[in-house]
Amino acid sequence: MEANKENIYGILSEVCDPEVPVLTILDLGIVRGIEITEEKIIIQITPTYSGCPAMDTIAVDIKMKMLEYGFTEVQVMNVLSPAWTTDWMSVEGKNKLKAYGIAPPQQRSNEKRINALLFEEEKNIECPRCHSTHTTLLSQFGSTACKALYQCDDCKEPFDYFKCH
Repeated sequence: MEANKENIYGILSEVCDPEVPVLTILDLGIVRGIEITEEKIIIQITPTYSGCPAMDTIAVDIKMKMLEYGFTEVQVMNVLSPAWTTDWMSVEGKNKLKAYGIAPPQQRSNEKRINALLFEEEKNIECPRCHSTHTTLLSQFGSTACKALYQCDDCKEPFDYFKCH
């Protein structure tokens, strides 16, 4: 396989997020760039949160997937600035989250994003099961730091919400 960006993006579309396996790293929008030199392929990724424990696993998964396609000289670089935002997630990725039972992040203005970072409860989070917006925040942290735990007041089911930032 030829080392060009189109082929590399195709390979990266097979690398899944270890914490939410229905999402690829392209769905998440964490792939920031690809540089192809004569010596190696450099893939730049941005963590969804600084200190995200999944980043090491993702880097290894990228290298292993690239190796499957015959690319042995691959460097994965973390890029921290600008910080990742849920705005970088693909529409397809948000739809995959909802189908998986995780409420996808809502689009928000910068003011609402700043307030959410200060741990204000987000309003009108739609239940991914019954689609009700009558939901209650149970915990700012769900199964991972990037999710909050909500409960639907109508169907009574708990669910994760992928927090905006």
